[in-house]
Amino acid sequence: MVVAVLLGSVRSERLGDRVAKWAMARLKARGHKAVLVDVQALELPILDKMWKEIKTKPSAKYAKLHAKLAPLAKLYARADGFCIVSAEYNHSIPPGLTNLIDYFLEEYFFRPSAIVCYSATPFGGVRAAMQLRALLAEAGMPPIPTIWPIPSAGSALSKDGLALTQELVERSGKFWDEFEWYMRAFKAERAKGVPY
Repeated sequence: MVVAVLLGSVRSERLGDRVAKWAMARLKARGHKAVLVDVQALELPILDKMWKEIKTKPSAKYAKLHAKLAPLAKLYARADGFCIVSAEYNHSIPPGLTNLIDYFLEEYFFRPSAIVCYSATPFGGVRAAMQLRALLAEAGMPPIPTIWPIPSAGSALSKDGLALTQELVERSGKFWDEFEWYMRAFKAERAKGVPY
């Protein structure tokens, strides 16, 4: 399976890169192709026009944006699922992640998402995850029932994304099993055709 891993924090001292490295390693260990989409590296402007509005004949004003979004559109078209790596800002979704998601729509349709949330606190980003559920479903990539929160991410993962807790080492397997099941099921149904 091809999985786009969306890393949604833009803070300079974020912990999200550790979490994304861990998630990508878990996916790769299961034989999947995990591709990182890092909102910090993309430096997208606040949404003015969606990809579908500029993908053909972009004006000079949107030429740079088109160049940033075109590779994402290609990736999303071949993706079987989306792994969303989210921090929690003010009990909510990081604005950079929302902005990234909002640039596309049809490209997400009939592909499941899995939420890996984190925080420096014991809450593990779960309050953002609850809001992400609604956003992701509306965008067309419904989240799987299980989320994977990582509390105290700074001590749970090394800078290289290696798990430092027994929880991460031993217990996340069922989460990835569930995500794989949904990706396989959605892929099989997409091959038969979609409702619209």
